[in-house]
Amino acid sequence: MSGMRVFCGNANRPLAEEICRYLGIQLGDANTTRFSDGEFNYQINENVRGADVFIVQPTCPPVDSHVVELLIMLDAFRRSSAERITAVIPYFGYARKDRKDRPRVPISAKVMANIITTAGATRVLTMDLHAGQIQGFFDIPVDHLYAAPVLLDYFAKKKLDNLVVVAPDAGGVERARAYAKRLDADLALADKRRDKERANTVEVMNIVGNVAGRPALIVDDMVDTAGSLTQVAQAIADKGATAVYACCTHAVLSGPALERIAQSPIEELVVTNTIPHTNLPPKIRVLSVAGLLAEAIRSIHTATSVSRLFV
Repeated sequence: MSGMRVFCGNANRPLAEEICRYLGIQLGDANTTRFSDGEFNYQINENVRGADVFIVQPTCPPVDSHVVELLIMLDAFRRSSAERITAVIPYFGYARKDRKDRPRVPISAKVMANIITTAGATRVLTMDLHAGQIQGFFDIPVDHLYAAPVLLDYFAKKKLDNLVVVAPDAGGVERARAYAKRLDADLALADKRRDKERANTVEVMNIVGNVAGRPALIVDDMVDTAGSLTQVAQAIADKGATAVYACCTHAVLSGPALERIAQSPIEELVVTNTIPHTNLPPKIRVLSVAGLLAEAIRSIHTATSVSRLFV
């Protein structure tokens, strides 16, 4: 593919390499080093003048460090006269603060959009944003992919009879309904209350819908500390579900997440590789979205529609 180059920082190099293998190209040559005080340093080792550049860098933990890496890389390519610079952000950090829901709080997602654009991005490719309206925070084109084709294909092949898909909260109903429709399953909803004064703190009040005597699949965009996910799973199990499965695009898995998942009634948690992990327990299965991202990169480069990648 003439003129197309794919580079990455330190956030998820295995995913960038897999994308390049899919596209049949070499990962771009650059040095990612740090000064002795920890500051990030970057140097591109090839000519990118006039190139169509894609930088693969999820802003996953350590979030602040990976955000700064992305900004510095964007600046390097802008100053190297790349014709177009697409920030490929499979996981978009700081997405949970997408509105001013209390007095004197920031809209962090908007801040991220501003600095990514200012640093030099002319286009953004991302996946399963925590809130779809974040696309509108950018004044540059944003291609928003969904991991649903990969996750749906996996659960369709499991052939779970009499399945019910569960939305973990009211905000996830649209996503869960789409999964239920494509898996020919019923829909249920967890009614939960979130403590706005304490992050990652929720209380499950009830399960709306019939989950007794049937397998249940919880669908969410991300799992962080797994507090909410495991509470919903326990509530479903208490209501008589025969098995509890869960799928989330972004496996943040911070704090006590792995311990909570291990102790929960979740039989299998299926996630994607937007965020890299090693040595995950067998209960957690990781599916690759490299093919989806690679096809989107190909479509952007060739100016063809990416909507064919949606389900």
